Amino acid sequence: MRHHRRVVLILSMTIFRSDKRLFIDYFYQGVHKLCAPFLLVAGKIIYRSATSTIANTTTNFRGIPVKITKHYRVLVAGLFLLSGVANASSTAPDRTLPVAVKLWNGNKTTSRQEYERDILTAVLTATERAQGAYKIEESRVDYPLAEDEASVFRSKGFDIFGTVAGNQKLAHEQKIIIPSPLMKGILGYRILIIRKADAQKFAAIKSAAELKKLRMGIPATWADAGLFRHNGYPVEEKGSFDDLFQRLENNEFDYVTFGANEVTGVFTERAAKSGKLMIEPSLLVYYPFPLVFYVNPKQPALAERVTTGLKAIISNGELDKIFNRYYGGLLGPLQLTQRTRITLENPILPKEMAGFKPGI
Repeated sequence: MRHHRRVVLILSMTIFRSDKRLFIDYFYQGVHKLCAPFLLVAGKIIYRSATSTIANTTTNFRGIPVKITKHYRVLVAGLFLLSGVANASSTAPDRTLPVAVKLWNGNKTTSRQEYERDILTAVLTATERAQGAYKIEESRVDYPLAEDEASVFRSKGFDIFGTVAGNQKLAHEQKIIIPSPLMKGILGYRILIIRKADAQKFAAIKSAAELKKLRMGIPATWADAGLFRHNGYPVEEKGSFDDLFQRLENNEFDYVTFGANEVTGVFTERAAKSGKLMIEPSLLVYYPFPLVFYVNPKQPALAERVTTGLKAIISNGELDKIFNRYYGGLLGPLQLTQRTRITLENPILPKEMAGFKPGI
């Protein structure tokens, strides 16, 4: 051990005295984790050597006198400090390894599933350099029961999902809301799907009072059922998304509503087959209904990362690009500004979104 200690001592002094730049280079290279084990050992050896010989002015290595100068003392302190830095570097998390982000993406239309995943991907990519690689683990399993959706964080272990701000199924759950709208409020621009036989009846409606005479149908547990009731509308809340349009055809209620972002796709995929239904062309029901991310309360670092990433993609225009790619071509044909607009209050809008204004 004494032999090794003196070798390190002489080599260290030689490097420092002959080339200060080389010493600096070694200092920065030493931060790299591959150098940590050597530097830690070297630092300890030098430190022990220093404590045993620092009081002397000279020492001997195989009969050769070696003078200990103030440069050696500086080197001892520097290399020992370096050994601690390198050791910390070697135990720090490896940011090249992807962090798994568990996304629940069920209980919604296909277009929303794809849109929300693309937004999350953009958010995590925008923060990748600062916060490391990621891997989205997505589940599109539906949970039709309210208690199942409520427990996506508590018992199902998901990290994040997109839903309307104020989703009442989460009212008694711990969660972190990210109060940045993902869809510019387009989900609150509601377009009606009706029976073709009732087209003239709906075309004559010019006020909320007239629309309240008819029954709105909605699948069980959907977030906006309570919102319509709060505003005085008769609501038939039962069944599922799968049987919704068959029930409409069977006159169990008079209309259903979907966001302007999804109504065309929903109608084409689910309602058009029988030829008995249509997208109503003259009415628009509006209420503030922002779509946001909720994050597992055990993942505050993820919540901070998503918040930072959303700010980034809003400021650099990436959010607009994604929105326009999905929905830019749909809004024109729906003629939102030419429709009779009926506005509802949203009693479930959380305080974090109190000042929300739609972005379209």
